[in-house]
Amino acid sequence: MAMRKIYSEIKGMKLKEVPGYFKPMLSVRFVKKSIQRGLDNYHAKYIETDSIEPLYHICFGGMIFSYLVALPNERRHLEHKQHAEQHGHH
Repeated sequence: MAMRKIYSEIKGMKLKEVPGYFKPMLSVRFVKKSIQRGLDNYHAKYIETDSIEPLYHICFGGMIFSYLVALPNERRHLEHKQHAEQHGHH
């Protein structure tokens, strides 16, 4: 949804005007304000309504995070196993 809004805003711009459009969005103040607005919206949507969805967000987020943390180690083991099989080691 946000990408559609940005696309519709820059669609009519000339190429030289696009960096001027994005530059204020990359400031620290704008990023902090956007994060705060997102947290406020999340709080209003899920916390104030006593929804169970934040629990799901934590559970699934934790599973995804642990998978991503373990992924490099698992890939190393797989590469080592494949290397050993190619060279006749057990």
